[in-house]
Amino acid sequence: MMAEALQEGFEVYALTIDYAQRHRVEISAARAVARSLGAARHLVFRLEDLGSIGGSSLTGDGEVPKGRGAEEMGSGVPATYVPARNTVFLSLALAWAEVVGARCVFIGVNAVDYSGYPDCRPEYIDAFQKMADVATRCAVEGDPIEIMAPLVEMSKAQIIKLGAGLGVDFGLTCSCYDPDESGAACGECDSCTLRRNGFTEAGIEDPTRYR
Repeated sequence: MMAEALQEGFEVYALTIDYAQRHRVEISAARAVARSLGAARHLVFRLEDLGSIGGSSLTGDGEVPKGRGAEEMGSGVPATYVPARNTVFLSLALAWAEVVGARCVFIGVNAVDYSGYPDCRPEYIDAFQKMADVATRCAVEGDPIEIMAPLVEMSKAQIIKLGAGLGVDFGLTCSCYDPDESGAACGECDSCTLRRNGFTEAGIEDPTRYR
């Protein structure tokens, strides 16, 4: 998503949230990607008390589901759903956008490939846009911030092909919900399964380091 925004001519201010997630290796991965692609700035915002709310296997409530097939992944909201996470994240991004004078907020949500997350759907993005249009000073003054979700209706294979064409080094990235301390992916969680299948369908070698 960042590579796509840069390709379109945007100056990118990257935001990563540290919310005490079990896969905190994604924070260092985000730093590496931001450096690699040339973000103007990368802010890591600490929101560690989000984990104390609980309700998600990503913040310590239960185990991360593993070994699930497509049918199982496609039924219901998974245990890895973090309550209201994208609403919290987008609100923080909206606040920072007002401060730095940005007029677009990009979010890399994806509703395809059985993700099952309610806050990754196009209708959610549309609803948040309506809220942003009445909740910010810049919007009521006639210069609203646009919420952009360019990957929302793309398959994992399409996203990988797009990134590869834009020169993204996927070896720097991490998708696993339950990596080990070295950052090696488990290879069995839903995210690992969808990522691996995406590389296979795209016909591109998977550079992921699995344990």
